[in-house]
This record gives sequence, C-alpha cells and structure tokens, in this order.
Amino acid sequence: MTESFRYAVIGAGRQGTAAAYDMALRGGAGSIVLADSDEAVAQQAARRINALIGREVASGVRVDVRDYDTLVDLLEPVDVFLCAVPYKFIIGCTQAAIHAGTSMVDLGGHTETVLKQLNMDADARERGISIVPDCGMGPGLNNTLGLYTVEQLEARGATPREVRVWDGGLPVDPPEPWGYQASFHINGLTNEYNGQAVFLRGGQITLVDTFTELEEIEFEGLGKLEAFVASGGTSTVPYTYEGRLQIYENKICRYPGHYAQFKAFKDLGLFEEEPVEIIPGKLRISPREFYHALLGPQIEVEQVRDICVMRARGTGSLDGRDISYVVELVDGYDEATGFNGMERLTGWHAAIMCEFLARGEVPPGVWPMENAVTSTRFMEKIRARGFRVTEGWE
Repeated sequence: MTESFRYAVIGAGRQGTAAAYDMALRGGAGSIVLADSDEAVAQQAARRINALIGREVASGVRVDVRDYDTLVDLLEPVDVFLCAVPYKFIIGCTQAAIHAGTSMVDLGGHTETVLKQLNMDADARERGISIVPDCGMGPGLNNTLGLYTVEQLEARGATPREVRVWDGGLPVDPPEPWGYQASFHINGLTNEYNGQAVFLRGGQITLVDTFTELEEIEFEGLGKLEAFVASGGTSTVPYTYEGRLQIYENKICRYPGHYAQFKAFKDLGLFEEEPVEIIPGKLRISPREFYHALLGPQIEVEQVRDICVMRARGTGSLDGRDISYVVELVDGYDEATGFNGMERLTGWHAAIMCEFLARGEVPPGVWPMENAVTSTRFMEKIRARGFRVTEGWE
C-alpha cells in the first residue's frame, strides 16, 4: 500500500526546510504544509521542496504560533508535525498538538522546556498521540550517537560506564577575525554558551559551567580543534541514565582561538539579558541585545559552506578490562540540494523521528528522545541517508 502521510513543519527556516525535504523524499509524505509567520518564506520553502522532489507535495501558508486557535485548526488534519520555532513557543505548540490530536517532534534546545513537556505525558496518551522533543543535531543526533555506543557495549556483554560526546558545526573557510559563521540567529549560539550544562558525574546529575574544561581534540582533515562545555546538548539523557552510567557529557568543538575570544565576551557579562544602567538615571540596556546587535551581522550569513563533526566514545568493562566503542560522523555542504551539514543533520534527524511517529513506531505519550526508539534503529536510518559514519572498538 502506498504511504501518504500528512506532515506539517511549523517554522519554514533552514532546518525546517531541510526536514521537509527529507519527509518528502523518504518519509512517505502525501502532503507537507510549511507554515511560518512570514508567508513569503513559507511559500518559497515549499517551492524549493517541490522543485527538488519533482512533484507538488509541499504548500506554504502563514501562521502565527501565538494564535492558538488558528494553529490548532492547521494541525487537526495533520498526522505529524515538526515544531521548528524558538523554544519559548514550544510549550504552546505542545498544548496545541494535544488539543488537535496531532503527533509532534520539535527541535527544542532548552532542557527545562522538555521537562515541562514530559509532564504532559498523560494528556498525550489520552489523545493517542506521540510527542518527542529535542531532536536535531545537538541536542538530538549527538545523543543518538552517544547512546548507540551504550547499546553496542551491552550487545557485546559489557557493562557501560561512561559516554563522552563531541560535536560542532564549523565553516570550511573560517573568516577573520571571528573564525566562525552561523547560519542561524546568534541568540541560539549565546544560549549554548551561557549558563550550565547538565552532565552525569559519579553517576549523579551535575551542573557544569559553560566555557570550562577546555581540551584538544583532533579530526582527520580538520586537524586540532578546541572542545569545551556548552549548555543544552545532553538534553534529558543525564536524567534518564542517572545511576546507570557514571559519566555522560557533551562538549562543543571549535577552531583554535574561539574559546578565549568568546569566553572573554561571557566574562565581560555580554551574555546577560537583564538590563544594566549605562548612564545613571537615563539609559539602561540589555548586554545581550547590545552584543547581538554588534556581533550578529558579523557572523550571521545566508549560507555557510560548513563541515559538521560528531564523535561519541562509550567505555565499559568486560571480563575485568575496559573496552570502548567509538562512532564518528562527518557531514558538510551538499552541492546537489544546497543544504549544508548543519541543515541536514538537524533537519533530517527530526524528520526521521517524524517518520517513526507517522509509521506508528513510537507509542502514545511524551517521550524523551533517547527512549522513543533505540539508537541502533535510528542509526539504520542515518546510514540509509548516506551520511559518513565510521565506528569500531578501541
């Protein structure tokens, strides 16, 4: 029987468009509605998908996610939708999904929001829908790789003890003086760089400050990179595996020099959102807004020719000795489609999860990404998309 799932993507930006492409190509899509607050953006994304796929599968419409009733009306005929909007709107979209009876995946990126979504599990079960937050590149695929190493260790009869994950998206030609480019709003970068990360240390939840624990890591073809603590990447995995693993951590990778440069911005207080007094009694400004206004135009570009790197190492004990399983994934700009590595890894990971939901592989409820499907099953889909994956024992 021919599949004809009805998908929607709320937020027709770069990652949302990449996800829609994968839904159309491999997800059994009969129709895809791309919705955005800017109708022209949504329609342009739909035209791009249709041109790449060679059939009229996508359409673009305007929707403001703050208009709850209109959002519910849009979602009611849909089987599964991807929520690709800023995290501050995700709770409202989750409530709309439950109201509409439509399964949902989101790009997340804010662990506290995910914990609130998990509290809606009973409502989702009652409506018979599945919701999986925090998909994408990181959080998302980074944790899929990390937990894939756990499954490989267990399959060999080893007892997993620790998982360390590294990931990063880098421009192929880093511009001076920043050595970095972003194909997304700078606020997303600042959120990763601010606050604390949630890790497992000694088998317990441990909060670790961002821009700490600097180390050197090497990837073939890129040479030596810097890796350091950033927030949000581990999502709910430390909570799920507390007491089962001793260590679970994730670090972000950048070109040498980035750490000192951006740590200086953090130490100066430029990541803080609360306004500070600049001229007594006359002028108060948000340091973050000021910082974004100046740096954003310097590093935000329409299209980044990038290279994305990911590595996970899981270590455990077998017959009294330590063994490790290492998996590595590298991806970059694709000339055929015009999607870069960040768009493919983020959008396609979310699209794969939407496909699992559409095909009934995830039961009703709100599921942490790591519990929705096995990482081994997910990796089957990753390999089928032609991503360069290397793996093996150490």
